[in-house]
Amino acid sequence: MTDTTRRLLRSCLCCGDATGLSRRGFLASAVGAVAATGLVPTGAFAQPAGNLKPGRIDVHHHFAPAFHREALGDRRGGAWPKWSPQLSLEDMDKSGIQTAMLSIIQPGTWFGDAQESRTLVRKLNDYGATLVRDHPGRYGLFACIAPPDVEGSLKEIGYGFDTLHADGIALFTSYGTSYLGDPAFAPVYAELNRRKALVYVHPTAPNCCLNLVPGIPVGSIEYATDTTRTIAHLVFSGTVTKFPDIRWIFSHSGGTLPFLTSRFTRLAEERKPAHLPDGPLPEFRKFHYELAQGNTPGQIAALLKMVPIEKVMYGTDFPFRDGAEVNAGIANYGFSAADIASIERGAALKLLPQLKG
Repeated sequence: MTDTTRRLLRSCLCCGDATGLSRRGFLASAVGAVAATGLVPTGAFAQPAGNLKPGRIDVHHHFAPAFHREALGDRRGGAWPKWSPQLSLEDMDKSGIQTAMLSIIQPGTWFGDAQESRTLVRKLNDYGATLVRDHPGRYGLFACIAPPDVEGSLKEIGYGFDTLHADGIALFTSYGTSYLGDPAFAPVYAELNRRKALVYVHPTAPNCCLNLVPGIPVGSIEYATDTTRTIAHLVFSGTVTKFPDIRWIFSHSGGTLPFLTSRFTRLAEERKPAHLPDGPLPEFRKFHYELAQGNTPGQIAALLKMVPIEKVMYGTDFPFRDGAEVNAGIANYGFSAADIASIERGAALKLLPQLKG
């Protein structure tokens, strides 16, 4: 570092308190100013997002603070992953991820007690917003709610968007015995529809199907299946037709949905629902799907038979998986350079244009 660079940094840091900026925030500004002079190499400081060329956008990236893992206890087996902001950022840097959209881990916050859920939801959303604020450009936030608590969810939607400036809402595929097409959730969807909200959906283990197959973990089969159940429920119940301005992202290449389209098409032919005059496929094609744990050649091929490339997005499922897995899956499939650019960044920017700069 040259003497000129040192003097510029020293002057910036000394005036930080006078400007009212935090030392962290002012240091980030100072680094940007110094880098702009060309006196130091790009990437020389520990705030890489502003210095790296535009990178991947991960729409499936969990955060799992200790207080959430403790609150979950031994639910669903209690095998919660090791997580910290440092581990998250390290894998992002290693995997070429510029920005990760944060969402909570399954099974979430709903266990039948509204007040318990509200307390945990608020604490998680505040924590996620702090990560976004403390690491500019590295994170976005899908705020959590618990739709069975309609009143609490409506309040948290307002708080998440208006106070925390969340980028969207995170839901799970099911809550107890209720799937996302449940008419009791209509007031929540009405508000999300009014806001034209982006809604990210992650699977969980349904109450019906724990420990069905000896020796096979529930996540190996039921997570993908629960995604299919909830998509089918949203479509056949008419929920997505009634609330058309909600924008949906589903995990894991749509679970088993691409492999079952003929069955759902036949179901619509038999029942002839008025809201599906052309069957369910046009509705399935409106959704976005990300590739975490859905990036083998067969999974990708099936998904692309159901939706166009612009509906396919990049996701890692960190900390359950690292970015290397999906990176390899994308690289090995044989996509064109344009398709890779769309998957890894372009599709996300269409839904999240605020991540551009």
